[in-house]
Amino acid sequence: MRFANPEYLYLLILLPIAVLLFIYSNYRRNIDLKSYGDPQLLKALIPSFSSLRGKLTFWFLLAAMTLTVLVLARPQFGANKETITTRGVEVVVALDISNSMLADDITPNRLEKAKRLISRIINKSDENKVALIVFAGDAFVQLPITNDFISAKMFLESISPKLIERQGTDIGAAINLAAKSFTPNEKVGKAIIIITDGENHEGGAEEAARLAAEKGMNVFVLGVGTEKGGRIPVSGNEYLRDSDGYVVVTKLNEEMARSIAEAGKGVYITVDNTNNAQTIIDNELDKLAKDDIKTEVYTKYREQFMAIAAIVFILLVCEIVLNVILEAVSISRRKKNRS
Repeated sequence: MRFANPEYLYLLILLPIAVLLFIYSNYRRNIDLKSYGDPQLLKALIPSFSSLRGKLTFWFLLAAMTLTVLVLARPQFGANKETITTRGVEVVVALDISNSMLADDITPNRLEKAKRLISRIINKSDENKVALIVFAGDAFVQLPITNDFISAKMFLESISPKLIERQGTDIGAAINLAAKSFTPNEKVGKAIIIITDGENHEGGAEEAARLAAEKGMNVFVLGVGTEKGGRIPVSGNEYLRDSDGYVVVTKLNEEMARSIAEAGKGVYITVDNTNNAQTIIDNELDKLAKDDIKTEVYTKYREQFMAIAAIVFILLVCEIVLNVILEAVSISRRKKNRS
């Protein structure tokens, strides 16, 4: 079960307030009756007075109010599990989140530029499956391979260098982990996209890319940064400094990035302040072999608010009928008292 508009459920907070007001009202009324005289005598003098009638009316209306809130929230039940088949490729994106990716030579910084690029790759991957890996000195899977692109974007937004304590740029570990993240489908094209500045490269990446290529995976490297380099902000207007007190300038290691891409039978793409990298990687992914990709999804939630609305209507009708019956009983009593 789920609610299409869950924000309306906050209105349920008003219900206990209504109950408290009703209890207080009854309390005040009883005090007032006692101040006028004997409550039993007053009831005899006022035949139309009925505490039961007031209570039943209130509880009928409270139930109707509760169900009306549920109607507004639109409850949905009965999702059907379906298998959807698309023709696409499998893409594992490995994002470098070392501190050097915070450098400011790319606007707004290297990491944010990379995240926006990944977001656009996901937007154009409606028929593909995507996985997300983050790495620095270590590598781990942030999101297993999926076509749940909403979740992919949610995980993407939460990425920062704080996710990994050990600094460095172990691209080899990222490629090895990416190679294990694909499905067993051998017919579908598989792409590993490494997004990095190559700073503090720890070695072993070329061999890892070569092994991945032998398994039918293409390794693409997207180099983020410039030859001029950029500073790494620490806090406020302060930048990272070396042991001698000089501001550290981190530069894109293009030579290393190209050699990894060549070993992985992919291409190297420079990510700068333009959107050229997006166009190039999209074209490269389109060249890969496509095959049927089957995914189980939950679809066709059935709206249930009509049934609840019908119950609300029945409650209101019952409340009206109850009042008519009690009024008729009251009139009958008054006639008997007169006779």
